[in-house]
Amino acid sequence: MLYFAKWKIGLILAVVLAGIVFALPTALPRSVTADLPEWLQPVTLGLDLQGGSYLLLEVETDAVIEEQLTNTVETIRSSFRENRIRYRDLGVRAGAVEVRVPEAEDRAKADELLRGIDPEGQTVDAADDGLYRVTFTEQALQQRRINAVTQSIEIVRRRVDETGTREPTIQRQGDQRIIVELPGLDDPERVKELIGRTAKLTLHMVDHEADIQDALRGRVPPGSTLVQSNEQTAGGQSIPYVVKRRVEVSGDRLTDAQPSFQNGQPVVSFRFDSAGARQFGNATTENVGRQLAIVLDDRVISAPRINEPIIGGSGIITGNFTVQEAQDLALLLRAGALPAPLTVLEERTVGPGLGADSIEAGAIASVLGLVLVVVFMGVAYGLFGLFANISLLTNLVILLGALSGLGATLTLPGIAGIVLTLGMAVDANVLIYERIREEIAAGRTIQNAIEVGYRQAFSAIFDSNITTLAAAALLFSFGTGPVKGFAVTLGLGILTSMFTAIMVNRLIVVTWLRRARPKTLPI
Repeated sequence: MLYFAKWKIGLILAVVLAGIVFALPTALPRSVTADLPEWLQPVTLGLDLQGGSYLLLEVETDAVIEEQLTNTVETIRSSFRENRIRYRDLGVRAGAVEVRVPEAEDRAKADELLRGIDPEGQTVDAADDGLYRVTFTEQALQQRRINAVTQSIEIVRRRVDETGTREPTIQRQGDQRIIVELPGLDDPERVKELIGRTAKLTLHMVDHEADIQDALRGRVPPGSTLVQSNEQTAGGQSIPYVVKRRVEVSGDRLTDAQPSFQNGQPVVSFRFDSAGARQFGNATTENVGRQLAIVLDDRVISAPRINEPIIGGSGIITGNFTVQEAQDLALLLRAGALPAPLTVLEERTVGPGLGADSIEAGAIASVLGLVLVVVFMGVAYGLFGLFANISLLTNLVILLGALSGLGATLTLPGIAGIVLTLGMAVDANVLIYERIREEIAAGRTIQNAIEVGYRQAFSAIFDSNITTLAAAALLFSFGTGPVKGFAVTLGLGILTSMFTAIMVNRLIVVTWLRRARPKTLPI
């Protein structure tokens, strides 16, 4: 038990050295750590310590259902026209799609087509007068809402990551809400705008046969829609376009979008995947000489004329952008479109002053707790108390190094976890030392008493720490936000304290014992 293999000594020293290396940037000024590699950075402070923005967002899942119903309308219109089925009164009413088939001989085929659109997610009710009503099942509606929120969380995460915000917290709250915490954010308005934009990009053909004035009066041809554009007349009014409802290429097919320049003006270049490139190529080949409308969030941002087929699957979006607007649009397109609009329900900005006060209070508590523990161990166990204090400081360094190396975010509850860890870290040493005292009192030799003390105390140390570690794991699994921060530091602190108490402290005691060869133990 008192023998240490060289590889074991090397492993202990390597862990301690790694802890020092990873913890060192936390003690250095920001001007120095900015030049360090990304893997060697100080502990990241949470929103409550360094300030930042807190957003509570709600996903408007009803918009997803409305879009699905609209898509169903277009699918029915296209299918009925291809099969020459006469129909009327096609549209969305009271949360369902209704269509009337007046001719009795067409109803059998119409019924077959309607039931084949989505047999698992939709139900079709038919009336004797030829009125068909298509509705989504409750299970299908719930699944679409869940998917919309899940996809929104992922899209928001991509957009926030693109802005360079370090250690953001993005998580679901309830069924339709998302919490976004952005520590150290210096431009919350821009990020809020980026997060809130749907950024749904679609490409449509302009309906050149439609009359703009008739469309403005509400007489839009079937299969087309009136869309306003970012272009303006000399009087400052938006120029409208009548575009086909059919989507030639969807923004889901984009693989990359980058800000660029063309003729000295900021533009956005984009590239489709193989399927999107094929669709884009077919659309431009079949419509040479016509205008292709690029629609972003229900507004035409550009409507270039197709001069020749574009086969390469890439193109350029122009629209009198500023450099910042081109960068933001490219970012949104790369991150993907939100499946539904987001509404900001709550917004809070935490100033750095509150964070500084919290850090100062946490530092005072940590130092005071450390001093009290050090004094108690020195008074209670003398030289062995000094060994325990060295292990305690080593434990603190390794803990900070672990938090830094893992990229964990330190919050105010996390500081509470560190303070608690400092108090708990010497428990193992107390158990060991008390057992050694008992063995000395029983008449054992020094070497034998130390060996038995470490061996017999291990089971009690392991049991007490493993139960606390299980509690920390449960807090991390079921907790959110601050609770998770507390659980992370508590769990890591338990692991590091066990390592320093059992391995580091024992190595110090064994090294002293071999060099000093004492006749009595100063414990």
